[in-house]
Amino acid sequence: MHRLCLLLLCAAYLQGGFNKLTDFGSAIAEMQHFGLAPAGPLAALVIALELGASVAVVSGWYRWLGAGFLGVFTLMATFVANRYWDMAAGHERFMTANSFYEHLGLTGAFLLVAWLDLQKGEDGTR
Repeated sequence: MHRLCLLLLCAAYLQGGFNKLTDFGSAIAEMQHFGLAPAGPLAALVIALELGASVAVVSGWYRWLGAGFLGVFTLMATFVANRYWDMAAGHERFMTANSFYEHLGLTGAFLLVAWLDLQKGEDGTR
């Protein structure tokens, strides 16, 4: 059950990384859409981060590091992609604000996973 919960937590990053990997042109377009440059290298870095850190979290191999990376990445991406405070009032602003705060929750979940993993002893106990 523990591993399933971790897999669910990482599902969007596994799916996103895989989609970007199989459609690299769209990954570059996404970087350009958000004004990030150089788009190609950043897209490659995001793919490696999303897939590599997710595997670390689910497998338990340096789980704290993978979860920490995904937490920091999610926080940074949230401030880039969900700038609801720059939008006029209306449905789009409402939806973007919801997404912003949902991603803050995801950030907290990843940082909690990292913290709990660091609390384990050598034998896996707390």
